[in-house]
Amino acid sequence: MNSLLPQHSGGLPYWLLLTSAASLFNTIVCFTSNELGRRLYQGPTATDQSTPLSARLFGTWTFLACVIRTYAAYQIESKDIFVIALWTYAIALTHFCTECWVYRTMKMGKELLPSFAIALGTMLWMLVQWEYYVAK
Repeated sequence: MNSLLPQHSGGLPYWLLLTSAASLFNTIVCFTSNELGRRLYQGPTATDQSTPLSARLFGTWTFLACVIRTYAAYQIESKDIFVIALWTYAIALTHFCTECWVYRTMKMGKELLPSFAIALGTMLWMLVQWEYYVAK
């Protein structure tokens, strides 16, 4: 079983793999139901904006992020893959921030806070660990 896990030291590769697994689960939910979108997009202007199409689009983006993050977990010393994975979290965080505070289709609460914290926390962790993994 250990041979299936990332073979790098430190916790970041395992975290990236864990967030990838969560993204895969999220992708499956998005393709099979619109419930996640309805729970996440509950801001004051979100009326009827969460549709089966938007759920599938969100699922497609989430699956792309899952693939990139999985590659990063196993190839964390690759500068290019590391940067692309970092961008997946930056884009997700930007999406959450703009939907919450610009478009007001989300509200900061128990549905949004975990995704927001994971995106922000992982970005910060990756930036702090840049020298350890990439700039060796």
